[in-house]
Amino acid sequence: MASCQKGSQVDLQITCILKSSSHGSYEHITPAGNPASQGVWTVEQIIQSIDARQHTFFVRDALTGRRADVGVVRDAGKRPHIRTYADGYWNDNLLSLTSCPWRAAA
Repeated sequence: MASCQKGSQVDLQITCILKSSSHGSYEHITPAGNPASQGVWTVEQIIQSIDARQHTFFVRDALTGRRADVGVVRDAGKRPHIRTYADGYWNDNLLSLTSCPWRAAA
């Protein structure tokens, strides 16, 4: 994944995702990654890394180039999942990413 240092945390860019269901939403994202740097993370690894303040994750809007940070959503009665937010609002930037090329290995 493309990265840069942000204080003591490493900032990682996500450029692709895989979902367990083609019609699924955020809860169905399985791994996410960045093929340019050979990086792939499970959702559980991303959540643990964010919670431990080891890494921050973000995506870039393909049209505007604006950054959207990845956060952890914890809805009552559901497993935690990841979603992007920018300007104080949750948005759909993760779902707009292309599919990762390592489908067979995921």
